[in-house]
Amino acid sequence: MSEHEIDGFKNLKRYTLISLFTSTGTLLCCALPALMVTLGAGAALAGLVSAVPWLVFLSQYKVWTFTVAGVMLIFAGYMKYRARYLPCPAQPAQAKLCQKMRRVSNLIYGLSVLIYAIGFFFAFVAVHLFY
Repeated sequence: MSEHEIDGFKNLKRYTLISLFTSTGTLLCCALPALMVTLGAGAALAGLVSAVPWLVFLSQYKVWTFTVAGVMLIFAGYMKYRARYLPCPAQPAQAKLCQKMRRVSNLIYGLSVLIYAIGFFFAFVAVHLFY
């Protein structure tokens, strides 16, 4: 396995994790407050906002939050697409680990896309459906 291929796997893991964190930000900014208000936990939401004030910042700039998260998801998806045929090492233990990392990476990426979709629904679609 060449040094270039190893760097490709490291970058793929890095971009997949970054996409997870950015998509989680979209969930926190928009879906979590909507869920808490729906469940009648407005007071708990007020306490959460006072304890974690950056949630207000994310909500105020939700278009930017979703744009950055969407770009990161697209970029991570592109990197996953490019790395799909990179060979795994010939040693059995390393090959098994390589295959496991690919499955974990796919799971994390799928979770990131799901989180992004839920946040997007609550931020931009549900507002117009229920009001």
